[in-house]
Amino acid sequence: MNKAAPPLAIIVLAAGKGTRMKSDLHKVLHPIAGRPMIEHLLGSAAQLKPARQVVVAGHGREQLKNALGQSADIALQEPQLGTGHAVQQAQPALSGFCGDVLILYGDVPFVSASTMQAMVERLHSDDAPALVVLGFEPDDPLQYGRVIAADGQISKMVEHKDASEEERGCTLCNSGLLAARSDELFALLSRVGNDNAAGEYYLPEVVNIALGDGRGCAVIVSDDPDEVAGINSRAELAQAETRWQHTRRAQAMADGATLVAPETVWFSWDTQIGRDVFIEPNVFFGPGVSIADNVKIRAFCHVEGAQLANGVEVGPYARLRPGTQLQENAKIGNFVEMKKAVLGPGAKASHLSYLGDAVIGAGANIGAGTITCNYDGYFKYKTEIGDRAFIGSNSSLIAPVRIGADAIVGAGSAVSRDVSDGELRLVRGEQLVKPGWADRFHDAMKKKKKAKKQK
Repeated sequence: MNKAAPPLAIIVLAAGKGTRMKSDLHKVLHPIAGRPMIEHLLGSAAQLKPARQVVVAGHGREQLKNALGQSADIALQEPQLGTGHAVQQAQPALSGFCGDVLILYGDVPFVSASTMQAMVERLHSDDAPALVVLGFEPDDPLQYGRVIAADGQISKMVEHKDASEEERGCTLCNSGLLAARSDELFALLSRVGNDNAAGEYYLPEVVNIALGDGRGCAVIVSDDPDEVAGINSRAELAQAETRWQHTRRAQAMADGATLVAPETVWFSWDTQIGRDVFIEPNVFFGPGVSIADNVKIRAFCHVEGAQLANGVEVGPYARLRPGTQLQENAKIGNFVEMKKAVLGPGAKASHLSYLGDAVIGAGANIGAGTITCNYDGYFKYKTEIGDRAFIGSNSSLIAPVRIGADAIVGAGSAVSRDVSDGELRLVRGEQLVKPGWADRFHDAMKKKKKAKKQK
């Protein structure tokens, strides 16, 4: 019978000031694919079912607290005296905890759950290393700390600033991620000094101290340098977005979607796409989008917080806002905007309409230029349109209002009272006809203009 795994605590270091971002927003809260980078990291860590999570913050601590809520404890590092000092600040929050600790970085958001799991499992291998370090081999290793190791066993950790020329020739670099048992980790940290080029308490020094005690320490190597890439500037943020989108597009196509111009389609972190979905160029998906099978999304659409059922067609140039539901075979055409509205099976709004806070029945037709007037400056109101109703072009439906099944609203109507099933409602001002009036008007204005020029 396998022994139960010990509980796991996650420590995320996020105390850096992020000066290169030049932003009032905390660095780790900058979004990638519509999700703060630290939440990408915590989402992966959640797959390991950690018992505790502690985020070590400095500048912007309140922002992190507000963003993360109860999902993690926030520990304060002030002043910032290095990564080893930062981890020590998490110790009070882990009082009474006995188990494994995994140390991550808030600005390194794409470490996979499988890599995290491999680090923890290596910690409990037969040789029982005191610490496990995640290494990687970048194309340009010059500024990274080095891991001097052979056959996965570390002999020395050294920061770039303190490394000799021979040590800098080593291409195995330290990602900063580390796994340890809680009691050993904090005991080792208490012995870390700051006698180095930066005068800081370096987290990697715990490895050297353990080695000095005769304990073995292990390194596992990530096979994807992008997995451990840090984000410190807007340019690096954009590069991370590009890498994420490239991977997501490839996954969408592998899962059976057609992207006519993949590089122009932008997904969100939680976009769900079915099979035989056809997406034309320049389509943007914000958070909260679910797309069923056999859906066609034409060019230049913006879709966020919307659910699209089988056989739906959208666009081009449509905007679907949060709360939108398009049911089977519904159709939205060009320059149609929907918000918190349901378009029933087979219903269509082909062009130039705004449908907000509305429920539209099966088979209904919404004519061009129709709007639901859902806001009076203070409150939002609902519009209901029954099955097979026909709303003529350029109509204004002034909510709250109900249009019955099979009803017809004549073009150009402003409807402010309910329309019964099967009823025709025509709300227009009386058409006034004055024969010859336009001719007399033009003659008079031409004479006036001619006289003005002669003066």
